[in-house]
Amino acid sequence: MLDLLQNFARKAARIPPPLMLAALYAALILVGAVALKLPVAHVRPLSWSEVLFTSTSAVTVTGLSVIDVGQHLTLFGQVVIAVLMQLGGIGLMTFAALVLGALGMSVGLTGQIYLRNDLNHNSMNQLLRLVRLIVKIVLICEVAGAVLLTFAFVPRSGLGQGLWEAVFHSISAFNNAGFSTFSEGLAPFATDPVINIVIPALFIVGGIGYVVLHDLHQRDVWHGWTLNTKVMLTGTAALIVWSVSMFAFLEWDNPGTLGALDSRIDRLIVSWFQGVTPRTAGFNTTNISAMHDSTSMMFISLMLIGGGPSSTAGGIKVTTFAVMLVATVAFFRRQSQFNLFGRAVAMEEVLKVMALTVLSLMIVFVSVFLLAASNEGHFLDITFEVASAFGTVGLSRGYTTSLNEFGRVVIMVVMFIGRVGPLTLGFVLATQTVPRVRYPVGKIHLG
Repeated sequence: MLDLLQNFARKAARIPPPLMLAALYAALILVGAVALKLPVAHVRPLSWSEVLFTSTSAVTVTGLSVIDVGQHLTLFGQVVIAVLMQLGGIGLMTFAALVLGALGMSVGLTGQIYLRNDLNHNSMNQLLRLVRLIVKIVLICEVAGAVLLTFAFVPRSGLGQGLWEAVFHSISAFNNAGFSTFSEGLAPFATDPVINIVIPALFIVGGIGYVVLHDLHQRDVWHGWTLNTKVMLTGTAALIVWSVSMFAFLEWDNPGTLGALDSRIDRLIVSWFQGVTPRTAGFNTTNISAMHDSTSMMFISLMLIGGGPSSTAGGIKVTTFAVMLVATVAFFRRQSQFNLFGRAVAMEEVLKVMALTVLSLMIVFVSVFLLAASNEGHFLDITFEVASAFGTVGLSRGYTTSLNEFGRVVIMVVMFIGRVGPLTLGFVLATQTVPRVRYPVGKIHLG
């Protein structure tokens, strides 16, 4: 038996870290599906398609669901969802950068390059300290969030149920999952001050990234911050201002959303909550399917951008989007060097950004094509669903329950790629190879 275990360990050590990470997530999804399939987990019988979809959505902290979590799952089933969200949110950060090495698996040069670029830490001791900080932040934020949310949920649902709803939504919000035990989401709490402060605070902090939070804790304000921190904070603030103001502008008189509210203050409150949601968490306090097409298009772009690296959010990341914009501006200005906040951005980073962006768009387009070819529905609804799955956001225009079996498989794959894919791509792009043959430069006419 010992020889078999040693042989298995040697074979596992030779598996590339990205593939091992993907295998761990796939295993967690299967375990979650089996747990949800147990009779004690559900009120009504659930098919394997339903439990696999729900488990995938929870592990990838997306929030799309083909079942009603509050109505179709028992307390045990809801606990399973909460555990999957927690492991999926924290697991991506810790498993990606540390656990593979902590388990004795060789990360190699590729892993070292990725760790240096993504976490700005080279030694294992520093990474261990970062993970301890992650645990502290998670505990503080989720416990504080749960305590504050009791003021909104306990008066409505009673002490026991209200406490559980507070814990569940705190975990869901901090991990940017977007799952809710309420059939209408958080729409009944659209103007509740506690919900509109605590929930956004949780998913914004979770979506910024722990490297940024560590930097804020360790260094002086602004001048001591790293370039990554400056880009993340500036980009996040700009996107929040843009999304909130544009949502208010586009939906102000829409009778299906903001127009249904009489008070201007209430409209601004809903605009704030719904405006900060699309990049990270899939919570809603208004009817998403009733939004104007223009607003839905804006949401699609925000969902594809996502949050920060090494965070609980998905998407191509704010830093990727920022570097892409700077490189585009520099090209039209005929600049040979790309600068951000007094620091140059290496051409290697720009190439990574372009590759990640192109790959992401290809995944989205292919997925939209597959759904459009196999499922009936409005094109905008399908595109919105795919963007939400890839960005692991969880917002939907009501299309999730209309998916057939093949459509569910497509969305599950997109959710999985959206959570694991960028990390895998980072490892692949970090591999450096020296060309054996150099060819003369050729001329290609572009544009």
